[in-house]
This record gives sequence, structure tokens and C-alpha cells, in this order.
Amino acid sequence: MRVRSKAILASTAIVAAVAVSACGQLGNLQARKAFKDANTSYQSQNYVEAVARYQEVVADPSVDTDPNLVHAYFFLANSYDNQYKPARKGEPDNDALLTKAIENYKIAAEKETDPKMKKLALDYLVNAYGPDKLDDPTQAEPIVQRMIQLDPSETSNYFALANIYENAGNLDEAEAMLNKAKEAKPKEAAVYQQLAGFYQRQGEFDKLIAAVQQRSELEPNNPEAHYAVATYYWDEAYRNTRLTDAQKREYVKSGLTAVDKAIALNAEYVEALTYRGLLLRVEAAMEKDAARQKALLSEATQLQEKAVGLKKKQASGAN
Repeated sequence: MRVRSKAILASTAIVAAVAVSACGQLGNLQARKAFKDANTSYQSQNYVEAVARYQEVVADPSVDTDPNLVHAYFFLANSYDNQYKPARKGEPDNDALLTKAIENYKIAAEKETDPKMKKLALDYLVNAYGPDKLDDPTQAEPIVQRMIQLDPSETSNYFALANIYENAGNLDEAEAMLNKAKEAKPKEAAVYQQLAGFYQRQGEFDKLIAAVQQRSELEPNNPEAHYAVATYYWDEAYRNTRLTDAQKREYVKSGLTAVDKAIALNAEYVEALTYRGLLLRVEAAMEKDAARQKALLSEATQLQEKAVGLKKKQASGAN
């Protein structure tokens, strides 16, 4: 119902305006009630009923003018999404649920004025095109690019796009995205963890170590950051059969330096104690002096026993 102010008497206009207001308020109240009922069903994981109620909300004209009601598009999409079963992919009724979810995620992303809800809709839209669902990265890529444009400082979007490129075999583009994340937030530890994971998968150890060491420099008081450096050194020294003994010794030495920093920050760090022992065993395997080798293995055994004891102690303390 609309009010036209031209060519009508003032009194008629006032009456019409009141009528429109009353009509709008009634519709809005009905929509709000439906939204409340829908949310109750959603929270109870009764997604079939939630869909029916959210559909009532989005069918109401007031949904596009009420910033609270517009959230119904996202929850309608998510209610469809939660009914979709990946194991039944290919069944028309099941696939239709995902199609409807995507349709409403797109509407939510367009209509939402709340940046958090807009991002959430885009996040779930990307997920719908993921390997567990439609498995169509070509559809996901432009969405993630849009998310980056909306918030260039949000590193998780760069990570998502890098993952899409890596899975498609576009490794240069993947690395470039991770470096853009580093440019966006050079002091964010997660950036260096992502880079380290990428370089590990590509077998680029030097770049991997550079990334985790940069992270440990950003978090000098975080024992886990130093411990992570040590684990990568051990993994390379223990598993890479192409290394010379000199290279292995260098990696073991660097790993011990890192793990000692972790233990200095947390003397009861079970995992760090364990890895210190593992590094000593790698060193012992290369040792030519029998006495020195025996001492290294003895220390490694003591560290293992200490770690086991601490783990039991921590477990009993948690119970």
C-alpha cells in the first residue's frame, strides 16, 4: 500500500498515511513473530520447520527495510544447508537443498547491511562450493576475491583463495596470496603458520624454516612458537635421507636451540621435552664416539621418562 501526495485532499492523505502505517506495522509484527518462531526451530535443529517460518519472513515486504529481519535470508540458507547430506550427493531432493541454500546465501550477501553477517553469508557460500559439497572452486574463487575487496585486512580470505589455487595446482598464485596476507598483516602469527604449511607441502624447507622463525620472532614469549621450529628441524633431519651428516648436525643443533627456548619458557612442556629427546636420538645415530653416543641416548631416555611422567601428572590433575 502506498501513499500518493499529489492531487488528493490533505485529510485523505493523512488517513491514508495512517492506514499504510498500521498495515506496515501489522505486517512487520507478523514477520517478527515468524522470525522469532523460526529462530526457535533453528536453535532446536528443527530445520524443516525453520525453513517454513523463515520463508514467511522473507515473503514479507518489510524484510528488506528491517535490518534485523534481513538476517532471515542467511538463516533460511543455513537451514537448507544443514539438511544437505554429502553422502547422498546426486539425489535430486538432496541436491535441491544445496541449490536453495546457495540461492539464499547469495541474497543474504547482497542484502545484508551488517558486515559480519555479509561476511558469514559469503563464508558459507564459499563452503557450499567446497570439496564436500559442489566441489566447484571456479565458483568459489570470485566470491573470495570479493571478500578480499570488502575487507583487505582479513587474512583468512587470502588463506582461502590460496587454498583454492593450491588445490587447482596453481602454486605460484597460491604463494602470492599468502604473501599478500603477510603484507596485509605482517605481525600476525597465523600468516607465517600458513606459509610454513604451504612450503612443507611443496618440500621447500628453507622457506618453511624462514616462515616459522619469523613467527617465533613475533612471539618470543610463546613456547609453542619455538617448539614448532624444533619440530620442523627434527622432521627434516630424521626423514630427509638426502641430507649429509653435516646438514643433519646443523639442523639438530638449530632444533635443540629452538626447543631449549620453549622449555625455558615452560619447563613442563611435554611435547617440547619429547622432541628434545628425539633430536638427541638423531644426533646419537650420527655419533662415532661410543661414550658420547651412550650419553646422548641416556639423556634422550630420561627426557622421554620425564615427559611420560608429566603427562600422567597433568592428566590426573585434569580429572
